[in-house]
Amino acid sequence: MHATEYAILAVGWIAWLLPFFLAKRNSGSAQIVDRRARWGVVLVAIAYSILWQSRFWEMQFQAWRVGLSVFFFILAPLLSWTSLRALGRQWRIDAGLNANHQLVVSGPYRMVRHPIYTSMLCIILATGSMVAPMLLLVVSVTVFIIGTEIRVRIEDALLAARFGAQFQAYRRRVPAYIPFI
Repeated sequence: MHATEYAILAVGWIAWLLPFFLAKRNSGSAQIVDRRARWGVVLVAIAYSILWQSRFWEMQFQAWRVGLSVFFFILAPLLSWTSLRALGRQWRIDAGLNANHQLVVSGPYRMVRHPIYTSMLCIILATGSMVAPMLLLVVSVTVFIIGTEIRVRIEDALLAARFGAQFQAYRRRVPAYIPFI
């Protein structure tokens, strides 16, 4: 890999991560928390680590892979910034609901119910396109999807319990985290 590819990786990851550090979290405790969703977090972390299990520093420069990576590195921060802005203080790492929780359906939430997970998928695809052989990328994406499905199902159940028919209508209208599916 060349210095250019390392710079793309660094800038892409920093641009994606920055809003999570700058976001204002709800300092109060959640009214309802489902800690089972942490298993999904563990699987997603494993998915990210799978990408780095090759000799990526020896990979040959391929323009199409770098171009694909740049494309996903543009989408990922765009989604993380706009998603966190739309969520405001409702954002939290654990799957939970605040006492004054509102159903957010604006911004990127008009296209997918879980755009932060979409941004995380974009980061996997961006990084994997640059540093991983295709087999490792496929394995990583598969593990990511399993972990994300755990979280999505738990979070959707919490939202359905709180917002009932309003959430069910939203759920029927808007895909979970992969647009157009």
